[in-house]
Amino acid sequence: MRYKRIRDLREDRDKTQRELAAALNCSQQVYSNYELGQRDVPTDILIKLSNYYNVSVDYILGISNNPKISK
Repeated sequence: MRYKRIRDLREDRDKTQRELAAALNCSQQVYSNYELGQRDVPTDILIKLSNYYNVSVDYILGISNNPKISK
């Protein structure tokens, strides 16, 4: 699976892969592999991305088109 949404979220906020990698405590190469779908995004990273962008994990995974977090 290609994680297009994490790239789109990053680009929409004018962030670099290096900035996201630093926020997630991983290398830029690992983060790039997530965006390319060459490496599955671990659950803890999905949660960090969800919190970082204030969107639901379902949105990141493409399960929902609603970025809002359900309460």
